[in-house]
Formats: sequence, structure tokens, C-alpha cells
Amino acid sequence: MNTDIEVLIAGAGPTGLLLANELGLAGVRAAVVERLPQRTGQSKALNLQPRTAEVLDCRGWLEPVLDRSLALLPAGHFAGLPLDYSALDTTFPHQVGIPQARVEEFLEDHLAEYGVPVLRGRELTSFRQDEDGVTTTLLGPDGAECTVRAAYLVGADGGRSTVRRVLGMPFPGRDGRVGMAVADVELAAAQGESDGSGEPWRLPDLSPDPAGVAFLLPLGGGVHRLILGGPEQQGVDRDAPVTADEVRAALARCPGPPRELRAIRWASRFTDASRQAERYADGRVLLAGDAAHIHAPAGGQGLNLGMQDAFNLGWKLAAVTRGWAPDGLLATYHAERHPVGARVLANTRAQMVLTLPDPDAVAVRELLADLLTAPEANRRVAAMIAGTDIRYPMPGAPDHPLLGARAPGLRLPSGHGTLLADAASAVAAAAAGWAGRIVRPDRGPAADSGEALLVRPDGYVCWAGRDDDADGLRAALTRWFGAPRNPTVRSGGPSRAVDASG
Repeated sequence: MNTDIEVLIAGAGPTGLLLANELGLAGVRAAVVERLPQRTGQSKALNLQPRTAEVLDCRGWLEPVLDRSLALLPAGHFAGLPLDYSALDTTFPHQVGIPQARVEEFLEDHLAEYGVPVLRGRELTSFRQDEDGVTTTLLGPDGAECTVRAAYLVGADGGRSTVRRVLGMPFPGRDGRVGMAVADVELAAAQGESDGSGEPWRLPDLSPDPAGVAFLLPLGGGVHRLILGGPEQQGVDRDAPVTADEVRAALARCPGPPRELRAIRWASRFTDASRQAERYADGRVLLAGDAAHIHAPAGGQGLNLGMQDAFNLGWKLAAVTRGWAPDGLLATYHAERHPVGARVLANTRAQMVLTLPDPDAVAVRELLADLLTAPEANRRVAAMIAGTDIRYPMPGAPDHPLLGARAPGLRLPSGHGTLLADAASAVAAAAAGWAGRIVRPDRGPAADSGEALLVRPDGYVCWAGRDDDADGLRAALTRWFGAPRNPTVRSGGPSRAVDASG
């Protein structure tokens, strides 16, 4: 029995891999188990929203991801209605067009820097937890069973999560009412056209149509992503193969010149089922990503929601395993992320209604399209889809514009909290007892004159006050970073008071 793992993560998708990177950065002994023996190369998602780009940039991981991207799209959409991202308060006012498989590839390769293994071909089949940890049973590629003991188990194993099922966690919501399919297809170039490598990415046309949705997105090399949803996709078992006839019928509905199908590389079915785990944590077992919530892929929010779950959870799990977490810190994962997930489920349900060829739905769609021509309305909906308007409830001055909100443009490569304050201020001196858990950068965004900001490792402002309010800062530091200790200072680099031992 292996007893050297602090956190075992089930699932090597973007959520599980980002969480593993966060834990590895903090020096946590983690491991990822994945039932598939190797990457499939398939990509359900094709985009990173602005907030997810900020998350990766925060750690210095965005640039290599951008090197793998296909396009930047300076807009989002709500049921196909355009959203202008240029008005967002972000360094990245665009979607990054990138297949999910390329994001996974980078995140898994990067784990080698921390020595965090991804154990493929191992299926988690059961577990039991006690006061001190979780004992899991894994089925290996040779059919042999083994047990692994960890302090915590995180289920990031998708919408049909084994971890959630074994945990017995209620998963309320509703079953799918609309059937759709997705396929990566090889197409013959139309006469006089290229293979699609240079075609610009466009927003999907999701206007209600009795014939159904059919949208084509170029991936290059003659390969396109086809989204299809019409009468022939309704009432079909989710595991039934997507047929060539279905694909050809959808291609005939796509705008533009006729397209000839050469091959289907990969295809699957999905629905607008909408469910959310009653709780994201039960004892030492936690849920993240699709294991915690499923919804229609409207607006391109799914991958991003899961990765942001991981970013919220990672530093908190690290604090617990390193022994400095204050009481209740891990409980804030559910408290903060469950409402965010609920809001995504609500807006995706609304978007699906707006694509139905029902006269009343069409009327609502036309009204919303008119409202979204107003810049402020467009900006608010865009920020919701982009994930940049998330504001977690924080103790303190609720009217401060940054409290609970993200601090855009702040680099946090070490995974520590950050104090933005004048070096000679009273709060800078008061923070000395938390050296090793927070840093004060020599360079970076500053608070207004006379103000100070405390930023959590996930980039959200957890205290804002005057730079002479040492008592207020100490209270916030204790609340989020535990009891103080004698500072350990290591010189050098762009930050001071960095000691990764916590």
C-alpha cells in the first residue's frame, strides 16, 4: 500500500491536470490516475475564456499554451448573439482558440517539473475514507487490483464520475431534453478553396431553425469541427455512433459552398442535461470540473469552469497538507465555487431555450439581441461568459470595488499570496509573521496611494484597506493564511519573504 501520496486526483483532463500542477508548485506529493492508457487526442472543448487565460498567465504558463493555439477570437457569444470582449477589464480581451487536447498536453508535460506522476491505465473503482485519509482501490492495465492511500482524494473524472457515484453525492438537476452531436471531420476543399487552414474563426450561428443547428469551424489541414443538432439527433442513445449520413445532412445545412465528407475522425453525442453536485466536498473527498457539474456547452464555458475550480481548490489543499491552513479554509472551496457553477448552469439553460425554433423563444431572442446592442448590457453579459465578473464574498468593506474580485495583470508564479503595499507602511511590517505564505513584489500593480491590497494565491483580493491598518491586515492574514510564525526570509529574485515550505 502506497502511503506517500498526499493528494490523489482521479482524471487527467484539464481540471485534474491543472490541479496537479498547482499542488506540484506548492510541493505537495500528488499523483493523477487515469483509466485511459494514453491520450486520445480528442478535444471536446476548443477555447480558453479570458479569465482562464489570466489564470494561466498568473503562473507564467500562458505563453507556451498560446504557442499551441489556432486563433484569437475578440468576441464571445450568448446563444450565438455576439458579445464584445474588447470592453472587458482584462489583459486578454479575447478567447484563445485551442483544442482541449493541446491544453492537456502542456499541463501533463509540465508536471514533470514537479515530479508529479500521471498513472495511466489505472481505473479507480472504489474507496473508503476515515478521519486520517482515503484508501482507494485501483484496477491496473493487467486487471490486477492495488490500493493507494492518500490524505485527500479529488474526483476530476468527468460527468459520469466514479468518485461522485461511490461517494453517494446527490447530483440534482434534470436530464437532457435536446440531443446534439459533435464531430471532427475531414472535408474535401470546395472548388477554388483551400483546405481551410487559413479560414478565420467565426461565432456560431445558433438562430432557431426547424431543421436544426449546423455549424462548421476550421481546425486546419482539411479538418473541421462540426456541431449538429436537428430532428435526427433527438431520442438517440448517447452511446450510439454518429453516422456519416447524419454528418452529411448537417453539412448540407451549413452556410457556404457544398462540402464533401472524406472521413469522420472522432464524434460523440451530448445533451443539454443540467446537474450539479449537492456538495463539492464530503470529508476528505472533493469534486471538481464535470464531476461536480454538467451543462450544455453553450457559450464555451465548460472547460473554463473546471479549470477555475482547480485554481480555487489547489492552493487551499496545499495549505491544508502543509499544515498552515486556518480552520474552515477548505470549506470555502464549495462556498465559493458552487454558486459560480450554479450560475453557469442557469445561463446555459437560458441559451439553449433561445436556440429552440419556438415562436415565443424566437421573440425572446429578438428582444435580447436588441438589448445586447447597448454597450453596458453587452459588457455585463460578456463578463459573465468570460468569467471576469466573478466576485467571491469576503469579510471587510463590501463597497470596495476590488474586495472579492480578481486582481487582473498580477503575476503570481510562486503560488503564494501577495501584499501590495508600500515597503515602509505599517501593514508591510505587520505581514512579517506570514513570510513564506505571502510575498511583496518589487514590481507589479500597486494599490492606490495610501491603500494596501492582500491577494490570495488564486489572484482574488481578500483584503483592501489603508496602509496603516495593521490590525485589519493581521485579521485577514489569519483568516486566509493561518496563524503567524517567525519570518524566514530568502533574498534574491523579484519578490521578498518567499519560503515555499509555508
